[in-house]
Amino acid sequence: MALEDMADTRRTAVAPAGDAARERIRDGAARAVVQSGPAVSMADIAALCGTSKALLHYHYADRAHLLADVVRRFASRIVARERAAIGAAGPGNAVDAHWQWVEAELRRGELRALLELATVRDDLVRDAVAAAAQARRASASATATLVFEQLGLIPRVPGILLGDTLVAFLDGLALDVDSDRDPRVSFDVLWLALLGLVEENRD
Repeated sequence: MALEDMADTRRTAVAPAGDAARERIRDGAARAVVQSGPAVSMADIAALCGTSKALLHYHYADRAHLLADVVRRFASRIVARERAAIGAAGPGNAVDAHWQWVEAELRRGELRALLELATVRDDLVRDAVAAAAQARRASASATATLVFEQLGLIPRVPGILLGDTLVAFLDGLALDVDSDRDPRVSFDVLWLALLGLVEENRD
């Protein structure tokens, strides 16, 4: 499409309820990436959203801008769900609450899609992926710290390193969906190892 044609399209496209349309496009793009991977086309996204490519380009300059927005959406959802799951846990079920969140994320597929978007060769998407990684790292560190606090234990390693371990472990599970291994067994082994790196709370 020529630049002049694209400009005309943007001027004449009617964005239904503006923000609502953008939200619908972002949601549709997120579903498309989960279903088809990061190579999904704008035409595929438009079809899933039930809209036109012209409307996509009205809200997003190009595919890279849309995918970067999808990365941010995945990251914010994943982190919010983690915070909610761990925040609602009590001392007796902190590790189980973490597993329930992990299991739900593996079923949902957004984490795997987020990790696959890291393969997109575009600076906008890569920057968004890097920011998402930092947000997930901070969230996982908070999760590890809260779980240990709820168990009345003090880790002998910094929380950020525990968070990095949790992120790397979860990423491995998300990318290993075709394995016959039981992820719960791996999860339990991980937490047994982490809980071995503690000293009793002196309070």
